[in-house]
Amino acid sequence: MGCLACTPKAGSSQQARHDGITLFTQYMSHERIGAIVYQGADPADDPQWRASGARTRAEYGRWCRHACGMACLQMVLDHRDGHAPPLLELTRGCRAYGGYIETDDGQIKGLYYAPFAEFVRAEHGLHATVHPHLAAADLPGLLASGYLVMASVHKEIRRPERPAPGRGGHLVLLTGHEFGLLHLRNPSGHTPDARQASLPIDTFATFFGGRGIALRTY
Repeated sequence: MGCLACTPKAGSSQQARHDGITLFTQYMSHERIGAIVYQGADPADDPQWRASGARTRAEYGRWCRHACGMACLQMVLDHRDGHAPPLLELTRGCRAYGGYIETDDGQIKGLYYAPFAEFVRAEHGLHATVHPHLAAADLPGLLASGYLVMASVHKEIRRPERPAPGRGGHLVLLTGHEFGLLHLRNPSGHTPDARQASLPIDTFATFFGGRGIALRTY
C-alpha cells in the first residue's frame, strides 16, 4: 500500500492501470451507505464518525455528503504515501482555499476545482490539472500518461445497469483502463461492486459530466 504502481505498459494504448489503490469512502461505515443514499438514513448516526476526523458528530453529518472529492484525494495520497489525512481534516484544509463555500442560508457549495487544485499543489505536493471540458474518449490517454482522474459523474453511476438520470455532480476516482473498460473507485458506492467498478467507456459517458481533475503523484 502506498507504493506508486501506476507506470503504463510501454507502447500500450489499450491498457493502463494504477494498482494497489486502497478504497476510501465519504461515509465511514461501508455497510451503512445503502441506507444513507437510498433510505434516508442520517449519516450522523454512523458509529464510526470519529474516524472521519470530525470534531463533532454534527460536523460529520453535515459535511460527509459533500466530501466525495476528499475521499478521492485520500485514495491518491494513500497511494503515494501509504497513509492519508482524515476526511474532515482534508475538507477543512480545502475550505481554507475556497474549495467549498458556505452560503448565507447555510448551503454548502463545491467542490470548486481551481481552489482544490491550488490546495493539493500547495499543501500536498500533487500535480493537479483542471479539465473543465473533457470528453470520455480523452480519459484513457490521461490514465496512460500516469494520471489518476477525479471525474464528475452522476451519483447513480453506482447502478450503471439503469439509464443515467443525468450527468455530473459527484466525483469518482478513475484508476485505469483496459480494452474499453474504465476502472473506478466510487466514494459513495453502496455495494462492493459499486465501490470498485469497471465500466465500458460508452456506459461511463452517459453519466459523465465532461469535466474533472487529473492528479499525478510524481
